[in-house]
Amino acid sequence: MTLAEVKTLLDAEVSKRNTLTELSLAKPDPLLIASQYKDESIALVCALFAYGNAGQIVKFLSSLDFSLLHESEEEIIKALASHYYRFQKSEDVSALFIALKRLKEEGSIESFFYEGYQREGNILDGLWHFIEILQKVLPRNTQGYNFLIGSVPKKGAPVGTYKRYMMYLRWMLRKDELDMGLWSKIDKKDLLMPLDTHTFGMSRKLKLLKRKTYDMKAAIELTERFKKWDSSDPVKYDFALYRLGQEGLIE
Repeated sequence: MTLAEVKTLLDAEVSKRNTLTELSLAKPDPLLIASQYKDESIALVCALFAYGNAGQIVKFLSSLDFSLLHESEEEIIKALASHYYRFQKSEDVSALFIALKRLKEEGSIESFFYEGYQREGNILDGLWHFIEILQKVLPRNTQGYNFLIGSVPKKGAPVGTYKRYMMYLRWMLRKDELDMGLWSKIDKKDLLMPLDTHTFGMSRKLKLLKRKTYDMKAAIELTERFKKWDSSDPVKYDFALYRLGQEGLIE
């Protein structure tokens, strides 16, 4: 398949899948839960727990009472005492809720991302700034919590894809039938592809991606490829590419 044919295929998939019928229990995706609330804090919870089996992710998210984000820290701990998910113990789950509750009292998640982003228009600067703030509002050093919220990479060290955060930013900045478009301060042209194993494998198969290593450099390379097709909205191809890989539609 030539690149021109790949573009035709993906443009058609983007159009076809831009509908709420793509989000259902039969086609589980964390956006199914996040889109019911249209709230930046709830959406972040949904995004950060978005690893593993999609059906199990949606099942876990459906069990959470998001009104707890407005309750006391004691009530949060009590109510989430029996909630755990894979690497996260109940203490890690309640810690995230408490951190986001404290954060809400200081400002919006959008404003914290924007503080880092505005310096050079770099989405990663916004992410590193936000993670630092999240770590400050609730310092916690457990494997489950560290995996959940991530960390700022050390200079010169390999950088992962930060897929869950990139997906969250897609939800926040893009506005269509799927993505919620709750933010306005950051330009969607600066988004990076939320690269996961499905999109990485499919991108390699379609020869959109030369890099063989699954990391941030690959996410940036794929984003640059899509910028040639749509410089104002390169990440619009993410959901379609993900579904093609998830559903095994291309051999």
